[in-house]
Amino acid sequence: MKPAPMERGEVRHLLIRGVNWLGDAVMTTPAILRLRERFPKARITLLCPEKLRDLWTSHPAVDAALSFAPGEGVLAVARRLRETGADAAVVFPNSFRSALEVWAAGIPRRVGSGRFPRTCLLTDRVAEDPGIVRMRKRTEPEVRRLVAAPSAGEGSGSRTAYPATSHQLHHYLRLAAHLGADRGPLPPRLQAAPDAIRAMAARLAEPGAIGGPLIGLNAGAEYGPAKRWPVERFADAARSLAARTGARFVIFGGKADIPLAHDLAGRLGGGIPRTILAGQTTLAELMAGLSRCRALITNDTGPMHLAAALGVPLVVPFGSTSPELTGPGLPGDPRHRLLLGQAPCAPCFLRTCPVDFRCLRSISPEAVVAATLEVMSTDTGVAP
Repeated sequence: MKPAPMERGEVRHLLIRGVNWLGDAVMTTPAILRLRERFPKARITLLCPEKLRDLWTSHPAVDAALSFAPGEGVLAVARRLRETGADAAVVFPNSFRSALEVWAAGIPRRVGSGRFPRTCLLTDRVAEDPGIVRMRKRTEPEVRRLVAAPSAGEGSGSRTAYPATSHQLHHYLRLAAHLGADRGPLPPRLQAAPDAIRAMAARLAEPGAIGGPLIGLNAGAEYGPAKRWPVERFADAARSLAARTGARFVIFGGKADIPLAHDLAGRLGGGIPRTILAGQTTLAELMAGLSRCRALITNDTGPMHLAAALGVPLVVPFGSTSPELTGPGLPGDPRHRLLLGQAPCAPCFLRTCPVDFRCLRSISPEAVVAATLEVMSTDTGVAP
């Protein structure tokens, strides 16, 4: 039997077990905002991996952020959770461990998706919506068969579309709604820390720079190369934007993206101001750096979601993944331009392309330049 939604005022302290990946964490923010609406007087504590703690320290819906270190055991985490005195928990991840943590902490009511084998650890098991469409990875033989079809010339063929109601943020909203929260979607929302913004403004100041827009470039993607629009096309688009707008650039990325960032910077050529931040920022500093940008050209990866939640207009080449399932911001947000690579095998959701990256190569630098000029004009009123 489905448990009745909680009555207002029953929760004094709500524990939210956050997800483990940056992009997914951003997509939980609409549900967290709805939970704050539902329980305006409750204390909300969010548990997350140490690497994501900065995401929540300035969030308006979260009172406290607890983090766990890599390798920290379930029982150690559970002991700290027990000390919070939380009387209800919402478990956003689908993992067994996340449910075990709140069960071992003795939190009386535990809400999460009802998937075996963790069902016995939850008091409230929330089933998925009937008809929801989940990501399905194509197999290599399937990809090769699709591109070998007579009508599948390079760059041609329609990609598979998914219903917008299957977007990942609806999964988290559904869990929040089980506790009586409004299920209506909201845009993901984050706030950069004011001190980090001030420090980043000084860090990105260019001596003698005259009013050119600051455009972010994020050419990496932690998931794998199948998500990465070619670096030479990032450079082509940036050079064109510099010539047309006098733009300055900031190159983002993680530690693994440092070689790629330097490759991209080198391809820009002389005379184009650029600052490399790849591998040189904490999460709080990354948020501050993104918030300074007039626009961000990015692959489908964590910083894409982060920038959208900070209100930065985006241009995103989508190839192997689906914006209907994991796109930035609220689905249909007019501030962003999501460019869909066309190929009969897209989206395949693979980490590495087994053929020739035709989906991403079908997106031209000219299309990215036009989209970037458009979002900057719409956002600021500055004509391209």
